[in-house]
Amino acid sequence: MKKIAILFGLTMLLFFTSCKENTTAQQIKVISPEEVYKAVNDNQNLQLVDVRTQKEYGEDHLKTAQNICVTDDDFKEKVAKLDKNEPVYLYCRSGKRSARAAQIMKDMGFKEIYDMEGGFLNWESQGLQTKN
Repeated sequence: MKKIAILFGLTMLLFFTSCKENTTAQQIKVISPEEVYKAVNDNQNLQLVDVRTQKEYGEDHLKTAQNICVTDDDFKEKVAKLDKNEPVYLYCRSGKRSARAAQIMKDMGFKEIYDMEGGFLNWESQGLQTKN
């Protein structure tokens, strides 16, 4: 009887652990610059966020992106104004800061987050259009 209880407990632990991983995978998805390009062209009202510094954003950025710097003290306050139930697309220079921003936003309850693989550098290397 004790073995059955232990086996049941381990099975439940495995079940709940695997469910949590699937939820995370659904909330944050890393996508290519081409996929972001298509999404932006399909929906001009898309929530596209450049999480780089204001200086980096000012040098060049994606045409419809708004700038909310992940390292600013008021990052959470600013992203809280976005619609948590609508998809949000994030990018930074190379992908590290946007991954951090995606995790923060997931923890805040955002349902569908897309993180652009390789960031702005990857976008430029693909020859895709920027604001400048």
